[in-house]
Amino acid sequence: MAGLKDLRLRIKSIKSTQKITSAMKMVAAAKLRKAQDRVQKARPYVTSLKEALNKALQIWPDFGIPPAIFVGRPDVPTELILVVTSDRGLCGGFNVNIVREVKNLIRDYDHAGIPVKLYCIGRKGYELLKRDYSKKILGVESELGKTGVQFAQALTLATKVQHLLEEGVVGKVRAVYSVFKSALNQQITQAGLIPFETHPIVETTITEYEPGHLEAVLALLPQNLASHIYEILLETSASEYGARMTAMDNATRNARDVIQRLELTYNRTRQSVITKELIEIISGAEAL
Repeated sequence: MAGLKDLRLRIKSIKSTQKITSAMKMVAAAKLRKAQDRVQKARPYVTSLKEALNKALQIWPDFGIPPAIFVGRPDVPTELILVVTSDRGLCGGFNVNIVREVKNLIRDYDHAGIPVKLYCIGRKGYELLKRDYSKKILGVESELGKTGVQFAQALTLATKVQHLLEEGVVGKVRAVYSVFKSALNQQITQAGLIPFETHPIVETTITEYEPGHLEAVLALLPQNLASHIYEILLETSASEYGARMTAMDNATRNARDVIQRLELTYNRTRQSVITKELIEIISGAEAL
């Protein structure tokens, strides 16, 4: 049985940990509110841009050769997976669940004979994947959300993806990330980025494009890719804060329960020590 001093030290240590997890919970909650607001504002923009591009593609532009950012590279079988995770831990199973989805996807592609390359956005995803798939990793991006996710960062990533397509390194692009539902619910999702998937719509109005139909489509395609990546970064950021807030709340509750049990043990041990000392004193007095 642990002594009184050991119990006191353990209680003090766990109380210090509890203060840290409680503070981290409050910080995550504050950041979550901002991230959630940005996600809700970005979703309508991204949806509208996709719809505008889809509408413009209902009539096939005179591409000549369709751009790779639209149709991918049919001559290149390799598919690129953007693995979007966080840069920091202490957020429960958030990163592990995303990486597990990526590993399952890689196994499916291996069985189908499709080569795969990875591009890690977030340090934790890279750390969890580098041991088994280091040869498949083309690059790593970290600290994107340190000062808040910016559209310029998404635009830079979109440009890098476009270069990989044009150079023939990959032929298709898919992202695996987490969609924010609530602080308690983050949904792991796969999204095809390239090729762009069109769906038929019933056209009720005539749209004229300036300076021209082809020019409008060529301008919308990179903007659509960048906005989609921007939405993915925002969704993942909000999901990370939600997962961290939940994890730190659970850790704080668990620390409180452990402290209560240790304090109960401490009181019982202290009572036992006092009783033993009283017995010794009484026995000594009777012996005299």
